[in-house]
Amino acid sequence: MPRVTATACVVALSALGTAAILAQRPDSVSTRHPAINYRNGPTTDAVADLNRRIAAGDVQLAFSQPQGYLRSVLDALHVPVESQMLVFSETSLQSEFITHATPRALYFNDRVAVGWSQGSGALEVTALDPQQGTVFYLLDQSPAQKAHFSRSQRCLECHESPTSTLSVSGMLTMSMLPMSDDPNEYAVGWNVDHRTPIEDRWGGWFVTGASAPIRHLGNVPVYHVKQGGLREATAPRLTEVTDPVDVTPYLTPYSDVAALLVFNHQTQMTNLLTRLHWLTRVEDYERQRGGTPATVGESAVVRQAAELVDYMLFIDEAPLLGKVQGSSGFAETFSALGPKDSKGRSLRDLALERRTFRYPCSYMIYSEAFDALPERARAAVYDRLLVVLSGQATDKAYLQLSPADRQAILEILKDTKEELPASFLTAAR
Repeated sequence: MPRVTATACVVALSALGTAAILAQRPDSVSTRHPAINYRNGPTTDAVADLNRRIAAGDVQLAFSQPQGYLRSVLDALHVPVESQMLVFSETSLQSEFITHATPRALYFNDRVAVGWSQGSGALEVTALDPQQGTVFYLLDQSPAQKAHFSRSQRCLECHESPTSTLSVSGMLTMSMLPMSDDPNEYAVGWNVDHRTPIEDRWGGWFVTGASAPIRHLGNVPVYHVKQGGLREATAPRLTEVTDPVDVTPYLTPYSDVAALLVFNHQTQMTNLLTRLHWLTRVEDYERQRGGTPATVGESAVVRQAAELVDYMLFIDEAPLLGKVQGSSGFAETFSALGPKDSKGRSLRDLALERRTFRYPCSYMIYSEAFDALPERARAAVYDRLLVVLSGQATDKAYLQLSPADRQAILEILKDTKEELPASFLTAAR
């Protein structure tokens, strides 16, 4: 990749601040375990369901240039166009089609993510299966009477990792610094979620909005330097993507900052849900066989549930350090999905100032993946969630949850979450 001029790039250190994410997991779980049977087990995710509806003749995808099946797939899977994010890091199975001038477009909702690259032969689609975690599909980009999504196992080369996806088939969002002209250097990247400092996010991504954080790694190629190097104080501000990208082939000219913030939360949340589900199944399998559980001790599920709850409640969320406002309409579209309580409040309400969400509890508590957790795993999550929300957890980390936050979350869950334990109903009074 040719080096760009000094005025067109930001030099950065890989000051990750994400050691907790990259730590080796002590409890054994794998796609290959017989209790998981990831590669051959049945799937009930949104794409598997769409395949069945296409085969039955209930749905027909429309093909049109230049995006092929993209718009029709988004409609069929109820994915908002406003969620578009543009990433120019040369990753994914179709990296040869991705450049700074021709970024890959990503779209998402709670259940699926869809990737489109100019000139590529397939759409890339991931779906969160309630039992099997993230399932990867490809859709051939050529007209057919009945389009069909095919499962791809190649994606697991990157999307099943103890350091990146918690050893499950998972989502992977990274900040990438490309190689420079120095043949002895390698590309540098790290995982990103809502705990990652904003100044270390979005390397290799476009970031647009009416108001975006001043310091981040997006919008221009970022080259790494030796420790002690410096980076510019500000990143280029864009209300929409412009040169060097011709946005004509894309569905919108945006890579919305609000969508990026929500996606950064959601990807790791799905991995944590999948890991807790799988860990419980592995323990149950080993016990039923009369052997020693493959996990460490009797409390592995409880430990994982506590980690999930901390993430759900945005403990250690990196501050936004200013007001953030998108420009694509994503924030409005996302927040309107609800559900809302009797006071009109929703866990999807965005704050976008100091923190991402107004009420810091993940909307993924409404997901099929959460509801599909084995009973004892779900009970462990609820037990820990109530301990924290009732103020019984006194560790310093929980001080960021104000009494007002805790009470609001309890009240919202009481009104909106089906099959909530009775203990929550009492605590919300």
